[in-house]
Amino acid sequence: MAVRGVRGATTARANSAEAILTATRELLDALVEANHLNAADVASIGFTTTPDLDSAFPAAAVRALGWNDVAAIDTAAPSVVGDVARCIRVLIHWNTDLSQSQVRHAYLHGARVLRPDRADGESRDAVQSPTGLRAEGG
Repeated sequence: MAVRGVRGATTARANSAEAILTATRELLDALVEANHLNAADVASIGFTTTPDLDSAFPAAAVRALGWNDVAAIDTAAPSVVGDVARCIRVLIHWNTDLSQSQVRHAYLHGARVLRPDRADGESRDAVQSPTGLRAEGG
């Protein structure tokens, strides 16, 4: 069994605890559904938030899923000119027999522009974002 990275991002509608946790839960639900993730197979989860989100820790949504034994951490993303506003990004380290090309990623709402090639849950090569910046990796 290999460890694979599952990536995703979304945007919160506001800088409030409710909006951050709702957006994070929606993103996690999409990744769980797309990959049939089971908490017992998840090694760890890392979240970043843009500097304009400071009302809640996205990792709290992991606990709401009942994944109490999964290591989860939150960090602040660097402030980058032109970044997507109110953005929550996630990287899940997942123990799976799937190949990297079989892993499904999810980019929702305003974060779809980060990886339009993966916004529909597909795994493909990176493309240019509408802003002209190279889409983020992973």
